[in-house]
Amino acid sequence: MPADKPFRFTVQCSSPNEVTPQSWAALARKVEDLGYYSLTVSDHLDEQIAPIAALMAAANATTTLRIGSMLFCNDYRHPVVLAKEAATLDALSGGRFDLGLGAGWLHTDYERAGIQLDPPGVRIDRLEEALAVLKGLFADEPCHFEGKHYQVRGLQGTPKPTQRPYPPIVIGGGGKRVLSLAGREADVVAINMNMQKGLIDSSVGVNATVDATDQKIAWIREAAGERFPDLVLQSRIHLALPGSDRTEMANNLAAGFGLTPEQALGTPHALFGSVDEIINDLLVRRERFGISSIGIAVDALDSMAPIVAKLAGS
Repeated sequence: MPADKPFRFTVQCSSPNEVTPQSWAALARKVEDLGYYSLTVSDHLDEQIAPIAALMAAANATTTLRIGSMLFCNDYRHPVVLAKEAATLDALSGGRFDLGLGAGWLHTDYERAGIQLDPPGVRIDRLEEALAVLKGLFADEPCHFEGKHYQVRGLQGTPKPTQRPYPPIVIGGGGKRVLSLAGREADVVAINMNMQKGLIDSSVGVNATVDATDQKIAWIREAAGERFPDLVLQSRIHLALPGSDRTEMANNLAAGFGLTPEQALGTPHALFGSVDEIINDLLVRRERFGISSIGIAVDALDSMAPIVAKLAGS
């Protein structure tokens, strides 16, 4: 298990209520002022904002807040192009960018855009090659790569990122192959439920339990080997309701996702109860799983603020 690392809290906002320079800048400054670690944007083809422009605008509006992709979909972005975009984001933000990458999962994105949805194994193979290309282009020497999916022949990646050797790489997921890849290659492993079906429904419940999380940690540990203690483990919180009735919420969550109330209380993907109860849950989860990075949605920005104030950096 990694040694206890300081807590950090990230806020995901991909579909703000309004898209104006003033409102987006105000949100970024509020996230920073409340003590959150970073503001992240996902990468889907629905009603959300475009991540690269939004992240740069957030960096420009703040001074210490980190920005991050959660996660760039590899199937939408050739790694040669993404390397240039990522390095530019890192340089222009003063080294405040976290590069999150995923293999793609939301079936409706692919269907509506007419993009071929390959089997998960193919998408993860492609992601693994993309990581090698990205790291090669971030390096000082020209990149040479000959793979099944990508070929790069002596391209010099420019600009170079401010953070060396490259911005922290975040890889997330819930299946063995992608978590093993994250264990080998990432700096931050974002543990989620396995969404192989391409949507979030009641079937993911069994994949959100303590036992399922133990198994995911074991996969990461095995793949990471000696680098495991250096990894930051993150969990995506899909339900954050400080101030809610703990018993009632556990029963509701259990009924909706085919869990027992005890399993619902233990899942690392939900937070409910009083502020003190949630703080205790996070401390217990860090002790058991090593999870120190907590990702929430923007709708919990204010309600989670007292927890962030007490735990961030500790």
